[in-house]
Amino acid sequence: MMKLLFFFIFLMPLSFVNNWMILVSSLLLFFFIFLNLFLFNTFFSSLSYFFMVDVLSGSLIFLTIWISLLMVIASYSVCYSKSNTYFIVVVLFLMFFLFLSFSTTNMFLFYLFFESSLIPTLLLIFGWGYQPERLTSGFYLLFYTLFGSLPLLLSIFYIYNSCGTLFYNLIMVDYNFYLYLGLILGFLIKMPMIFFHFWLPKAHVEAPIAGSMILAGVLLKLGGYGLMRVFSFIVGDYLLNNLFFISLSLFGMMMIGFVCMFQVDMKSLIAYSSVSHMALVICGIFTLNVYGMLGALILMIGHGLCSSGLFCLANIVYERSSSRSFYFNKGLISLMPSLSLFWFLLCANNMASPPSLNLLGEIMIINSLMSWSTFTFFFLFLGSFMSCCYSIYLYSNTQHGSLFSGYKGYFSVNIREFMLLFLHWFPLNFLVLKIDIFLVWL
Repeated sequence: MMKLLFFFIFLMPLSFVNNWMILVSSLLLFFFIFLNLFLFNTFFSSLSYFFMVDVLSGSLIFLTIWISLLMVIASYSVCYSKSNTYFIVVVLFLMFFLFLSFSTTNMFLFYLFFESSLIPTLLLIFGWGYQPERLTSGFYLLFYTLFGSLPLLLSIFYIYNSCGTLFYNLIMVDYNFYLYLGLILGFLIKMPMIFFHFWLPKAHVEAPIAGSMILAGVLLKLGGYGLMRVFSFIVGDYLLNNLFFISLSLFGMMMIGFVCMFQVDMKSLIAYSSVSHMALVICGIFTLNVYGMLGALILMIGHGLCSSGLFCLANIVYERSSSRSFYFNKGLISLMPSLSLFWFLLCANNMASPPSLNLLGEIMIINSLMSWSTFTFFFLFLGSFMSCCYSIYLYSNTQHGSLFSGYKGYFSVNIREFMLLFLHWFPLNFLVLKIDIFLVWL
């Protein structure tokens, strides 16, 4: 683990070399070095000081490095602007904090890095966002997260005072309802859970493409990772309260599906669809069985790639038409026919069609929920149906219809953008062939 951290620290000076290709190549090299060093075992590996990797944290670290690489590819225009050095430093620091968050064994260090990842995210939104409303959306993101994190910090202090350690596997403490709530509330807001989700669409719509990609791809997964770690040591009758959160998330998944159908902004629709998918992940984690946990992990990885890819597509259209509205962006199949294939593939993956990680994750979570209670069937049916509806709505509204008369000329798509979209789609559909690497976790 220390080797990887030192390699990452030596990546930092590259941010001052104004060469986009060198940075992309170095991040790709970092990904493959980690792939070769990581052992897909049932036990913790690469243990050093307060850091370790198992299949859960390793999978999310892979996702972090991959999405960070794609962020740099997507932000080509920013990387060749005057503020390129600042942007690359912010992206590398965000990746560094996420890497440490997923690999630490100490609960307080996890909290520290979890909160530290907010700072680069805010800098991305404030520095490279599009509209003046980015200040409001940044404050939403900050205060929602801090509101949920204060009880978590107090709970961590209480645990350390009670049992003298914050190592996940050694925590043994007497639980009560307030400690249970304090430990999970911060992660539920980060996911986000329904009724605490208002920061997410605002942050996504105002963020630059790199901010939207890392928010959808990795930052939402911090909440799921934290819940999985916390439930590894919470025991007692208070776990019966999971019933309330599962019921609320099932209801939220269904209602957000209807909300998506009323959106007129592409990024807003994709952001709300993230809330719907994360509600399903919350349900899988809170059932506390093998199928639920595995399904939640697989769906988080699948959603990270799929949602990030959809944001890239929306940004490619926005860069050419200067609008994200469905009213202006119609009939794109005749303007950008080659891009229509990727719209179709990623919208199909968003509705969990085979052979995608989303489908496998959803099947596992649905099995988990149906074995937990058969009454979940109605909400699962409506939630999955609405997921299909808004994915078709997104595809058909952008690709079909009459062209906006203000368009001038033909919109070409370059090789870099095709490569960016392909690198989202390929692992999303081909990781299914090697799914046994996730199964060793439990």
